[in-house]
Amino acid sequence: MTTLPGLLRDIASCRECEASLPRGPRPVIRASAGSRILIAGQAPGRKVHESGVPWDDASGKRLREWLGVDASSFYDAGNFAIVPMGFCYPGTGANGDLPPRPECSRLWHPRLLPLLENVKLVLAVGGYAQAYHLPERKRTLTETVAAWREYLPMAMPLPHPSPRNQMWLARNPWFAAELLPELKKRVAGALAK
Repeated sequence: MTTLPGLLRDIASCRECEASLPRGPRPVIRASAGSRILIAGQAPGRKVHESGVPWDDASGKRLREWLGVDASSFYDAGNFAIVPMGFCYPGTGANGDLPPRPECSRLWHPRLLPLLENVKLVLAVGGYAQAYHLPERKRTLTETVAAWREYLPMAMPLPHPSPRNQMWLARNPWFAAELLPELKKRVAGALAK
């Protein structure tokens, strides 16, 4: 039987898609058997690849604000499992970072996610995470996030908290007015139990 610590060691040494990674493999993931909230993002960016710390950038700062938690709570694996769809930095394309490599979700997620037995809430950040974790998602990311109540109590879809998404946030004021207060409430409730 695979244990979570053993699986995390295997993930840390993964070289499955090494030939496709411009900066080489450096899986960035955090999880513990006690994790209560799963943050499913896309893939580490260049800065996170360099530091090895998930969400160690402006997007992470905004995400922590959305969640209503400080860095200490956020980086406590007993609180948050941080399991992106791709564990390594995929490189940059014409419009930003490339999509997450598909190998992780095929190879690791089916083995890893069942070991996170205490997760009470899945935060599906971005379209790739929503496609994997929300099989009943809507046609677009905006429609999926707007339908956030349909995924409760187990999941909440979120847009990517990137500073590049300022226009999306401005065009969708309901996100800050309606979803974020409920998100903070649900995060606080999951962490209190």
